[in-house]
Amino acid sequence: MNKFALLFALGACCAVAVEPQPKKPEKPFTPGGKWRQGDMQRPRPRVVNPPGFTADASAGQPPSDAIVLLNGKDMAAWKRDPRKEDAPGAPDTVMWKVTPEHVEIVPKSGSIRTRESFKGDIQLHLEWRTPSEVVGKSQGRGNSGVFIGGFPEIQVLDSWQNDTYPDGQAAGLYNNYPPMVNASRKPGEWQTYDIIAERARKDASGKVIKKARLSVIHNGVVVQWGREFDSMAQEGDLGLQDHHNPIRYRNIWIRPINLTDPDSEGTSPPSQK
Repeated sequence: MNKFALLFALGACCAVAVEPQPKKPEKPFTPGGKWRQGDMQRPRPRVVNPPGFTADASAGQPPSDAIVLLNGKDMAAWKRDPRKEDAPGAPDTVMWKVTPEHVEIVPKSGSIRTRESFKGDIQLHLEWRTPSEVVGKSQGRGNSGVFIGGFPEIQVLDSWQNDTYPDGQAAGLYNNYPPMVNASRKPGEWQTYDIIAERARKDASGKVIKKARLSVIHNGVVVQWGREFDSMAQEGDLGLQDHHNPIRYRNIWIRPINLTDPDSEGTSPPSQK
């Protein structure tokens, strides 16, 4: 046997059969059925600088993508609601007191609302303070309100040791739902509302598949969650009520959010080089 035949024979006897490896099963889909678990091609969440935090009583900074509605100089983003005593064609200039730190209701000067209307789902943040000196009781004590077009009033009230009807106390959805708990701070202390407003959704046939919803976090405590309403409004302005009490507001901002398809706001995956 020549050396080439010998080498061939040795190779043949030493060869090991290599069986094909089974294909790894594909990972399950995530909710929505568009992306599989751990898919690196899925859009990345958009980067947003979070709101600033302060340990004292001063207001924090809004997130980087927020629409800021108070600038500490004027009320250019707002207009005054017409009053019964107004003459025809009266200006809609806001008459509230403006300081670099806050705005304060001038009683009986009129409620106000934003000049801009906001479409779709939104996150609204605002901070408010009732007077340090307690005057009145029940609904006559530190009363104001927040209005998002298409939803009921979110009540502002001094509800610290102040009894009133439950669906009219602070963080109540007025004449609809009381808050789950009373998370009110003392008179004269700053309080926060973080509000999520979700618009109703219809399917292709026009059937309502999700009602409008409202959630409220009062001073960091969930007090309303997913309260449903029949409103079909898809946009609305923001209003603040003059209920004849000198309530102060500061740090008001809005973020449009997409609760239907958060991926649509994402960024492309990093390029692979």
